Amino acid sequence: MSAPIDEDITFRKLAVLLAFMETGNLARAAERLQTSSVSVHRALHSLEAGLRCTLFRHEGRNLLPTPAARVLAETAQEVLRRMGEGIRATREAAGYGSDRIRIGSLFSLTSRTVPTMVVALKQRRPELQTELVLGSNVDLLQKLREGAIDAALMGQPDHAPDLEMEPLFEDDIFFAAPVGSRYADMPAVDLGACAEERFVSLSEGFVTFTGFVEAFRIAGYTPNVVMKTGDIFSLMNLVHGGVGYTLLPGRVRRALPAGVQLVPLQERYRIRQTIALHFLRTRERDPNLLALLAVCRAGKADLS
Repeated sequence: MSAPIDEDITFRKLAVLLAFMETGNLARAAERLQTSSVSVHRALHSLEAGLRCTLFRHEGRNLLPTPAARVLAETAQEVLRRMGEGIRATREAAGYGSDRIRIGSLFSLTSRTVPTMVVALKQRRPELQTELVLGSNVDLLQKLREGAIDAALMGQPDHAPDLEMEPLFEDDIFFAAPVGSRYADMPAVDLGACAEERFVSLSEGFVTFTGFVEAFRIAGYTPNVVMKTGDIFSLMNLVHGGVGYTLLPGRVRRALPAGVQLVPLQERYRIRQTIALHFLRTRERDPNLLALLAVCRAGKADLS
C-alpha cells in the first residue's frame, strides 16, 4: 500500500515547482503562472513542509534548488503529464469536448428541425461529427441521464431539475383524418362527438401520446384505440390506410402522406407541446453543447 500523500502536496504546487525550475527565478515563474512572486515562494515552501525535507537553499537573495528538488521536478513532470492525459480521456469518455456529439431526437423532428440544426452546427463547428439517436420522450430522457446521448430535442418533461432547457417552439395538436372523410372539411373537430370512431396512436412514452391521452380526458371518454405504433411516420400511414383517426402535432405537416389532412381541434381540446433542447446541468460548460445551444438560439425561427 502506498504511503499517504500530505495535503500540502497538490498538482498546482507541482506546477509552480516546474515553472520555477524552468525559469530559475521567482519573478519569471510568477509571470508565467500569472500570479505573484510571494505566491510562488509560499507554494515552494509549502511543498517543503509537505515533503518534510529541504528543496531549496538561499544564496544571497537567490533561491537555489537542491538535488531533492530536481528529483521531485522529474516526477512532477510525469505526474502532471499523465494526469492531463487522464483528464482528457475521462472527458472524451463522457462526451465532453470530444470531436463528436450525440443528439437524441423525436422522430417528428427529423423532417425539418434536426436537418436545419445539424447544417447550422456544421457551419459553426466543421470538425464536429454528429450522431443522431431517435426515440420517444421517455427513451431520450433515460439516455440523456445515462450519458448515452449528449443532448436531446424533445418535449419538455415534468420535474427535471437536473436538466438545462432551451425552448425552441410551441406546437399544437391536430385531428388527423384521411382526405375526403367527414372530418376533413370541418373548421374544427369536436373531439367529444368522436366516441364511436376508431383511433390509432403512438405507444406510451411519446410526448404526442401524452397529448393524445390529455385531449380525450378533456373529452370525457376513453377512445377505441385499435392499434399502437412506435414511430410517428407509421402512425400517419395507418391514418392514410383508413385504420383509424389520430392526433398529430403540427410539425409533421411537411411529412404527411398526400391522403392525410390535419384539422384543428375545438378550442376546449387544444393541447400544446413545448419542444426544447435539453442537456444535463453538470455539462453546461461543455464546448460542444455550448455550440449547439448557440445554434438553437440563433436559428429558432427556422427550427419549427
